[in-house]
Amino acid sequence: MKKVIKNETLTYSVYENYVNTMKKKYVDLNVTACGKSLLGKRIYSLVLGQGQKNVVYVGGTHGLEWITSLILLEFCENLLIQKNAEGSICGYDVNELLNSVKLIIIPELNPDGIEIAIRGAAACGKYKKDDFEACGGDFSGWSANARGVDINHNFNADWYTLRDFERASGINQPSPRRFGGFFPESEPETKAIARVCRQISVDLLMAFHSQGEEIYYEYGKNTPEKSYTMARVLSAVSNYTLVKNSGHAASGGLKDWFIEEFKKPAFTIEIGKGENPLPLNKFHEIYESAEALMVMGMIL
Repeated sequence: MKKVIKNETLTYSVYENYVNTMKKKYVDLNVTACGKSLLGKRIYSLVLGQGQKNVVYVGGTHGLEWITSLILLEFCENLLIQKNAEGSICGYDVNELLNSVKLIIIPELNPDGIEIAIRGAAACGKYKKDDFEACGGDFSGWSANARGVDINHNFNADWYTLRDFERASGINQPSPRRFGGFFPESEPETKAIARVCRQISVDLLMAFHSQGEEIYYEYGKNTPEKSYTMARVLSAVSNYTLVKNSGHAASGGLKDWFIEEFKKPAFTIEIGKGENPLPLNKFHEIYESAEALMVMGMIL
C-alpha cells in the first residue's frame, strides 16, 4: 500500500495536503480543526480509535521542531495501515489497541511558527515588521508563534514565576523563543489545546519536542503517583533518559499545566539528538524509538 507521508520539509501546504489526503484515504480517521493560529491556519486534530481511554499526542509546538509533526503523522498512518490489514505495531494488535483507546493527535500546534522557521519573513503575514525586529532579521532560530510568543511558555502553570525567570534572562518582549506572552493562555494556539483537554476527559497527554532523547514526567508536588513508574516504562522501551524540570523548562509548559489542572499523567518527550531542525536523513532512526514510546503511551 502506498503511503501518504513522504517525510519532506513540512511547509503548511505540504502538511495540509498530508492531512486532507489521509482524511480521504482512511475511513477510520476523523479529521477536525480544534482551532486556528494567529494567521488563520487550521490546527488539525486527527482522531482514531473508539475506546474509553482518551490519549492526546501533541507535536509542532516550536517552529524549529517540525520533525515532531512528521513523526506523529507517520505514527497515525502506520496505525491506520495496520488496522486495515488487521496487523500489529511493536508486537501489539492494532485493532485491539484502537478498541481500548481513543487517540487524539494534534500534529502541528504552532503552524505559523513552523512556516516562519522554514520560510522566514515571507511567512510572517501582518506580523512581519514586529517579527523582523524580534529576531534582527535572522529567522533561523524561530520557535515562537507569529506574535513572538513561545507556546510552551504560555500555559497557566506557575506562569508568573516563569515570567520572572525570563525577565532575569533578559527576555521581556516578543522573541524567537522563550517569551511566554503578557499573560497565560494569551495565544489562540494555547487556547486550542487547552480547550481540547477541557472538553474531553483526557487520561494521558504526551507533548513531543526535539531534541535530546529525554522524557520529562514530573511537576513538583502535583506529579501523579504513577507518573514515575510510567516514565520508567517509557524510558525502557525507547532508551530515552528521564529528566526533571529545571530552568526555563521548570514551568509554563503544556505538560505542567495538564498535570496541575487535571492531576493526571503527562509527559514531555524530546525526540532525537542533534541541532534543530533535526535532519530528515535521521527520520527513520528517530521514528523507531518514538514509535515504541507512542505505542506504550496507548497501553499504560
